[in-house]
Amino acid sequence: MDPNALYECLTSLSCIVTQTSTGLIVGSLLFLVAAGLTLIFGVLKVINFAHGSLYMLGAYIALSAYRITDSYVLAAVIAGAGVGLFSVFFERFFMRKVYNADVLLQLLVCYAFILILDDAVKIIWGHEFQSMGMPAAFQAPPVFIAGGIVPVFYLFMISAAALIGLVMWYVMTRTRIGKIVRAAAHNPTMTSVLGLNTTWIYAGVFAFGGALAGLAGALAAPVRSMSPGMGFSILIESFIVTVIGGMGSVSGALVGALLIGLVRSFGSIGFPLFVEGIMFLAMALILVLKPSGLLGKEPR
Repeated sequence: MDPNALYECLTSLSCIVTQTSTGLIVGSLLFLVAAGLTLIFGVLKVINFAHGSLYMLGAYIALSAYRITDSYVLAAVIAGAGVGLFSVFFERFFMRKVYNADVLLQLLVCYAFILILDDAVKIIWGHEFQSMGMPAAFQAPPVFIAGGIVPVFYLFMISAAALIGLVMWYVMTRTRIGKIVRAAAHNPTMTSVLGLNTTWIYAGVFAFGGALAGLAGALAAPVRSMSPGMGFSILIESFIVTVIGGMGSVSGALVGALLIGLVRSFGSIGFPLFVEGIMFLAMALILVLKPSGLLGKEPR
């Protein structure tokens, strides 16, 4: 523990800018993964324990697509679409069978797919660590803000996550699609009576949640190494985010993700050996003081 180093950073504007940008990119990735996870839970009332593997799959698909197309943006779109399509397959043929089952059975189905996807990655892409490297479009000098160093790709990641978040907010609150999704989440029986196909609503929500995880994996590919099983760590952090923000609350996922991202960034300076502990401590405090999460709805 080195609280003096943290104090020196907090009194230096350049350090604050640098660490904040680092925290924001971590928060951006966590938000995309956690938003898909909490959206699926909010509508389908099921926890997709395989969500981290969709993140991993998105990273590897983006890697292959980038090597073929040499366009990072196109590779990210292909990764999101590819994971979205796989999510439809996963939901239609497997998760749909256990919607009303015990949570243990849901966990077993998801865990089976975690192992299947890990082995599939080993067969297709190999056991070794792989890296996309920084795409040529982002190999530019970093931006200096108040003496702090912010890589260009960081700005792109933060902007992309913010844009996706704004689109989600608009669709869910201002469009007919959003009203239908919220109706299906609140009262699926009445939604069916009104002539809406809840089966395809559920499939669409699951696919969209999976696509968000795939996009997060594609965004992480240039700055993180890839290996089989890489989805486990971000799945744990995503659960922490959803618990802190509130299960089923996308806005809560945003708040929780930014909070955890900043805790990781600044905590690595002052408490480098206790960063993980701080995250779990924050989750434990939320569970004790406000079990529904910061922005979650209290159960009736």
